Amino acid sequence: MKIAVIGAGGVGGYFGARLQASGADVVFIQRGEHGAAMRASGLTVTSQLGDIALPDVHCQPDARGVGPVDVVLVTVKSNHTDQAGLLAKDMLGPDTAVITIQNGVENEDRLADIVGSDHVVGGLCYILSLIEAPGRIQHLTPLARIIFGELDGRRSARCEAFLEACETAQIDVELTDDVHAAIWTKFTALCPHNGMTALTRMPIGPIREDPDCRSMLEQAAREVIALATARGVKMPDDVVSDPMFLYDRVPAEMTSSTLYDLTHGKPLEIDWLNGAIVRLGRKAGIPTPVNHCIYAGLKLHAAGTTTS
Repeated sequence: MKIAVIGAGGVGGYFGARLQASGADVVFIQRGEHGAAMRASGLTVTSQLGDIALPDVHCQPDARGVGPVDVVLVTVKSNHTDQAGLLAKDMLGPDTAVITIQNGVENEDRLADIVGSDHVVGGLCYILSLIEAPGRIQHLTPLARIIFGELDGRRSARCEAFLEACETAQIDVELTDDVHAAIWTKFTALCPHNGMTALTRMPIGPIREDPDCRSMLEQAAREVIALATARGVKMPDDVVSDPMFLYDRVPAEMTSSTLYDLTHGKPLEIDWLNGAIVRLGRKAGIPTPVNHCIYAGLKLHAAGTTTS
């Protein structure tokens, strides 16, 4: 299987390395210092699930000359989805699957506008990993899971083939017949968590223990659930009845990528997290006052101009 990974950061670097180490033909699309280091000396991953050292990787800054691939795995941050779609368009064959495992609930539609809906496969991942240094990925926990599936729920040959490739690479993977529910379930946890940890500059523990912050967190989650339901997504009963269980079972010291980006002066995905709930809520006529508050409190930092 030939796989193009757009974005070789914490997510794409980790999963792409696992796939290449198991024998898949992988090309990484990565720019900047990290891409240059990969072209010069390969890619290294440190992980509790087993380290990987790839002295030679096929890495280039764009899609020129790659040609058609079986799978394009999109792992960039959501604010780069449109650019990723244009890169993917240059690598399409008749049945190429463009699989997004990004954060957010709008990436599938945005990619479909560029590459065509017949190529897009929905997905998500659960992983905490980052670029430790150019050419080096650090995977920080034992969790590294991909969930994906065709948008119409069918079991396609291309998805079965990618499932087999991931299983061969010993990646924890699930091919689902309701990827929309999986995406929105993750988003119910991810979006309020990222927003509240960044807004308060605190990990989840103090937030869920403080009555005012806990109430705000829960209401933000309920707004996400209300929007998903209005869009026809079948949310799990336990999430609908008690969204706080998503936050009560994680370690108290757990922070978020948005808090990390905020405190390190990096661009934020806030427009595609809480901002997306505000934007989609307006279109659907669903009130989202708490997510609007979180979004307004963080949007001026979206360009990454702060270091505190």
